[in-house]
Amino acid sequence: LNAAPGPAPRQHVRFLPVPAEDGSGVTGLVATRVPMLADHRLVRGPRFRRLKIGAGHRLDTKASGVFVLGIGHGNKLLTDLYNCHLTKVYTVGGLFGKATDDFSDTGKLVEKTTFDHITREKLERILAVIQGTNHKALLMHSNIDMKTQEAYELAVKGLIRPMGKSPPIITAIRCLQFTLPEFQLEIHCLHETQQYLRKIVHEIGLELKSSAVCTQVRRIRDGVFTLNDALLRTQWNLQSIQKAIWDCQLKVKTELEKTLG
Repeated sequence: LNAAPGPAPRQHVRFLPVPAEDGSGVTGLVATRVPMLADHRLVRGPRFRRLKIGAGHRLDTKASGVFVLGIGHGNKLLTDLYNCHLTKVYTVGGLFGKATDDFSDTGKLVEKTTFDHITREKLERILAVIQGTNHKALLMHSNIDMKTQEAYELAVKGLIRPMGKSPPIITAIRCLQFTLPEFQLEIHCLHETQQYLRKIVHEIGLELKSSAVCTQVRRIRDGVFTLNDALLRTQWNLQSIQKAIWDCQLKVKTELEKTLG
């Protein structure tokens, strides 16, 4: 904002002396409009000294992907979106055959295990169990009687979700790639942390009578925001940020009206 061209300086009237043509002195005064020095950039300093910027669902230092920020009035919208308890989507990479103290591939090695017995079918069977268990938890924490018309209408709209505090809940999980010892999952979840997702990879390894570490956590969707809405580091400028705000304005408004009324 401070690098953008500012408004033209204000003008005020000054009576300036008119020198004689022969250089002998001053012949009179003339009214002239001149810019006010008080508006000069070097006098007034930066026009903007403080902007209120808020962070949405945070990403830890080992994760990447969509990270939502609110500017000015956008901070209230961030709070409203938080109260919608929207689903977030991650791609999570894993590596069978070893375990570390922090469940990531950069942690301290704890043990090495065999993994040749693992197949994609066995992995997907474990994923189905995880999804089924979490689906029961989702219904329990949503506080909705599943035999009512309200529950049916919410299910049709895809709005069954815990509208309050709850443990991390995985609403969907599937295998995207499987090439031993590596695999990649797509995880839809609520109220999670990135460390929780790394622990899920570790537990999957244990269920398959092996071990596994997480190699990557990347958020590809945060509620209504996707990777297509995200700005790269080279796009962090006023024009790109302003365009991103305008482009997302309608879908944010639509989601808030649908969920919060």
